[in-house]
Amino acid sequence: MTSAEVRFKELRADFGKTASDYGRHRAGFPDDFFERLAALGILKAGMRVLDLGTGTGTIARGLALRGCEVTGLDRSAPLMEQAAELDRAAGVVVKYVNAAAEDTGLPATEFDLVTAGQCWHWFDRPRAALEARRVLKSDGKLVIAHFDWIPLPDNMVEATEKLIEKHNPKWKFGGGLGIYPQWPRDMAVAGFKNVETFSFDLDSIYTHEAWRGRIRASAGVGASLAPEAVAAFDDELRAMLAERWPEDPMRVMHRVFAAIGTAPSSL
Repeated sequence: MTSAEVRFKELRADFGKTASDYGRHRAGFPDDFFERLAALGILKAGMRVLDLGTGTGTIARGLALRGCEVTGLDRSAPLMEQAAELDRAAGVVVKYVNAAAEDTGLPATEFDLVTAGQCWHWFDRPRAALEARRVLKSDGKLVIAHFDWIPLPDNMVEATEKLIEKHNPKWKFGGGLGIYPQWPRDMAVAGFKNVETFSFDLDSIYTHEAWRGRIRASAGVGASLAPEAVAAFDDELRAMLAERWPEDPMRVMHRVFAAIGTAPSSL
């Protein structure tokens, strides 16, 4: 089994530690994301799809529900166990493989579509892009996607990010725009053609409990802090929400972003 630890700058994270919260509280990609892919002709029933960094299977499951034959790949077995439980509840079957995105061990030219949701920054990006191209059929598509909370001045998301930074100074993901101009370049360098992007905003509904679980599942909290530090963070977040944002449930602004590239031919 490959190591489940991932790194970004000084931060080391193991999402296996957060599998329960991740599966219960982290909002999956919305229906509108899959509908956009279908409208663009990128998603069709019957496709063979590989979902890199599948985690708890939010994209993999959404594709399976739309008639695709899906393989989910991740380095964290606990996350994929959560994914399988969620799949059973949804009435779909996804094949799961414990491997790295940069070296999948899967046959060349095997897939019509490769997806990577909320995970590209954790990979050795040049190697992952070349591996995606290797396993794609000619004219197959690579879709790198994000579904990010959006911090705005003095909103609840910004306050939550500041609290994460207070408890874990190594966490450097705050202040994000939900747009990733580096990903199209990664595709182009790897030889993908006709690269395009789309983005749109929407609100996700979170109860206070669910938001706390969502943040505990994040890289800067449950995946990288000791249990007692996670508990201290969670207590402070609970008190902050009760005092400053008492509405429960609450609307949390998110942005969907996707970069799409076409594989010209097998390497």
